[in-house]
Amino acid sequence: MAIDERNLKADPAIVRTWVKGWALTRQVAAPVFENGGYRVEVGLPDQKRRHVFPAYSDLVRQHAEEISEPFVFLKVCAPPELVQPNLPPHWRIEAPGFMMSLSGTMPGGMAALPDGYTFVHQDFGRMTLVNVLDREGEVAATGRIAFPGEFAVYDRIRTHEGHRRKGLGRTLMKRLEVLSHEKGIDRAALVATPDGRALYETLGWQLHSLYTTAIIPAIAA
Repeated sequence: MAIDERNLKADPAIVRTWVKGWALTRQVAAPVFENGGYRVEVGLPDQKRRHVFPAYSDLVRQHAEEISEPFVFLKVCAPPELVQPNLPPHWRIEAPGFMMSLSGTMPGGMAALPDGYTFVHQDFGRMTLVNVLDREGEVAATGRIAFPGEFAVYDRIRTHEGHRRKGLGRTLMKRLEVLSHEKGIDRAALVATPDGRALYETLGWQLHSLYTTAIIPAIAA
């Protein structure tokens, strides 16, 4: 019998490590645990702060009722139909997300990049940025990997328009995996978009939990 994805419960330890890794990949201050969730000060005009919860509870509702400033995000490892009815009306549910995990090695060997593309690495302590450059030196694909603890966190995986359907995303993921294995780490986590989930599942990643995002897009009236 197929598992109902809405019933999946996130492991709080995985969420904790993932949030730490996310902060490393974004180069922001480490998350602070408070009132059942992790507060991350992002400091961007369109994302001031995010509060990440490993599950829905009444604490999520309390946060939502206390926050009125725009561009603050609530991230909850729960289905949207559980989260949305408990939020004040000035909160908007964003596109669905999927927390995914990997244990072991992604299938397939390390494929070479197509002709004209090269990898460039930049190391930032516990985080590495990997870009795929085209012949003109422009970024064609990009991804980040952080090592906050017992598993790796993949983030900001993207192939730019004009360079898709060439296998760059798959090859980039395998390159990030090499960096992880070099550190003796073969477990990983990430949060995917619907399109990203489709790719990652072909690479052996499994859905860990649904991941709902809510935002205040403008100052509440």
